[in-house]
Amino acid sequence: IPDYQMSAMLMAIWFSGMTAEETTALTIAMADSGDRVDLSAIAGKKVDKHSTGGVGDKTTLICAPIVAACGGRVAKMSGRGLGHTGGTVDKLEAIPGYETAISREKFFSIVNECGVSVIGQSGNLAPADKKLYALRDVTATVDSIPLIASSIMSKKLAAGSDCILLDVKTGSGAFMKTLDDAIALAQTMVAIGEGAGRRTVALITDMDTPLGHGIGNSLEVAESMDVLRGKGPHDLTEVSLQLAANMLYLVGKGTIEECRRMAEQSIADGSAFETFCTMVRRQGGDDAVLRDASKFPQAAVQMEIRAGADGYITAMDAEKIGETSVVLGAGRETKDSPIDFAAGLILHKKYGDAVMSDDVIATLYTESTQRGESAAQLFRAAITIGKEVPPSRPLVYARVEKDKVVRY
Repeated sequence: IPDYQMSAMLMAIWFSGMTAEETTALTIAMADSGDRVDLSAIAGKKVDKHSTGGVGDKTTLICAPIVAACGGRVAKMSGRGLGHTGGTVDKLEAIPGYETAISREKFFSIVNECGVSVIGQSGNLAPADKKLYALRDVTATVDSIPLIASSIMSKKLAAGSDCILLDVKTGSGAFMKTLDDAIALAQTMVAIGEGAGRRTVALITDMDTPLGHGIGNSLEVAESMDVLRGKGPHDLTEVSLQLAANMLYLVGKGTIEECRRMAEQSIADGSAFETFCTMVRRQGGDDAVLRDASKFPQAAVQMEIRAGADGYITAMDAEKIGETSVVLGAGRETKDSPIDFAAGLILHKKYGDAVMSDDVIATLYTESTQRGESAAQLFRAAITIGKEVPPSRPLVYARVEKDKVVRY
């Protein structure tokens, strides 16, 4: 099909939208354009999770081992980061020796053995999506809900799991800035999944402010291990537990409440953490850094950022903070940019916290003072300090199933 015909179709979709049947048909055609992964060699029900992308969004590193420790099966193919959002594969590659490109046979055998394996996406999953995405970029049709939904879901259908949990982010650091848009996208993706015969549920979660305290690859792995050992920050722990409970619910482990208790127990008894360590060892990684984060390679330069005023943090623009981490070296400006695994930042204060002018609100980690100074400027622009306590924000806004939306 020539580009001009495809571009005309994209523009027509952008203007007129698509029905649920049309969107599902497009998605299945995109999924069929390349390899479909056959996971039948893995025993039991397989559940996949997809996040629409955020800053400090390390939940896969936490949910996947929790679900595996509770008897679920997670055979996950993840992407790399681009722009202000991080990618799970980059985070895992911060673990010395961890291999994200392994054979299908080894991938299946690791999932059968320990319940979970996370690898990089193969080049031939939904290749039509890559072509369509490039055309959407140049024809200004990126922001169409049917096109976003079919792009995400074509890769999920091709990846072969029985059920799919979607984490649709909303807020300043998300693709969907408003709650209504996030719900509309979630409903479209759930309809596609169910229309293609996969149990699909979506949670709408907050990405107005980063999740957790660490942003950057090795910093996020270390923080995820804190959560798996019961010592992580409240926001990241809570969102991860809700996601894990819904994944366990999808594979038939009980009610949401029962699944939540199982997830909490896997952290309390250490089984989720040990499951993650086993997966890392089986994929060639050194689990010593998981047990002691000081063994990760350290950044050459550390810079402290102070509040500069008394008051409350009334805004932390997640998108700008994500861009700060890219300037520090933790992300990619283009898809071929190298990544500095030790780079990133740790937030010592979060949205709603009281601060004094001399308080350190963040530490930046990078390879050069020059990068640090550019990033510091960007970071300061992302933070607003006001005199009034800001309203609290929910971590999870809604849950979307096939025929209902429950707002929390």
